[in-house]
Amino acid sequence: MDTRELEMNAMKLVSPGRGILAADESTGTMGKRLLGVGLEPNEEARRSYRANLFSTPNCESAISGVILYDETIRQNMDDGTPISEFLTSVGIIPGIKVDTGAKELANCPGEKITEGLDELRERCSEYYQMGARFAKWRAVITIGDGIPSKSCISTNAHALARYAAICQEQGLVPIIEPEVLMDGSHDAQRCYEVTSEILKETFSACKEQGVHIPGALLKPNMIISGKSCSVQIPRQEVAELTLRCLMENVPSELPGVVFLSGGQSDEDATAHLNIMNTIDSNPPWELSYSYGRALQASALKSWAEGTPEDSQQSFAHRAKMNSLARYGKWSEDAELEQKL
Repeated sequence: MDTRELEMNAMKLVSPGRGILAADESTGTMGKRLLGVGLEPNEEARRSYRANLFSTPNCESAISGVILYDETIRQNMDDGTPISEFLTSVGIIPGIKVDTGAKELANCPGEKITEGLDELRERCSEYYQMGARFAKWRAVITIGDGIPSKSCISTNAHALARYAAICQEQGLVPIIEPEVLMDGSHDAQRCYEVTSEILKETFSACKEQGVHIPGALLKPNMIISGKSCSVQIPRQEVAELTLRCLMENVPSELPGVVFLSGGQSDEDATAHLNIMNTIDSNPPWELSYSYGRALQASALKSWAEGTPEDSQQSFAHRAKMNSLARYGKWSEDAELEQKL
């Protein structure tokens, strides 16, 4: 394990004003999104849309890294340059999704375990040779009647730690993503409790398995009421509860927290991050973003309805808004000024 390289790349990924673009949608998920805007869901459509997104002028000022899918890291830009090589050339670190998806957890109805540890060492080695310098593994935790179970929490925490250790051994910064889903009628307090439990268990497992925390990043959910809950807390409270939860459960030596948007609207995801970066709580880690739909939704719509340049402008706008949020300088007025 080259701890110096891991730490250096982790810090680059959370450098000031920048965050991560999650463009690691599976073939099936990306197909649904293309169909949703009236486009043919084939390999070339996926490649051309993403290549256009990555070539947005000056996007490296707001984007430090891009999480790719296995198909995408093997594809080329329009001029034939390998995508990972192009990203590196403009100062963006290529990353890769390495889990193989969440499957039913045996003897735990309604719960999932993320798979992909088999042959992970070999895949990480190959991805490093292809230019990747960080990876992502997503665990999904559902809140419901009697769940999550202790079995679900412990098995997913163990898998996240094993993944992180293997990635670091092969030179990849692991993004650890234990996502507590927004689906459900639970309130924000229940989200807080479950998020605390999975974070505590995950970092305990990481310690047991020798994960080098200064060479890793955390991609957590924010503390938000379930979608079906009748009480949706205001933005300020989301930010305050999220920061409190992290301060209680995340090691101080971690370089950064890169939030997932997790079903929030584009603007809510930006606003919540912005407030967290204005609260005078002096967190020990950088507070950044690793957004997928919250960065891409408008760009994909513009890709279908307008021109490639329209899509890039939509993406550049959202990237700029989140870059401002990294400094606590985003505002609704800034949204309007950018759109005019």
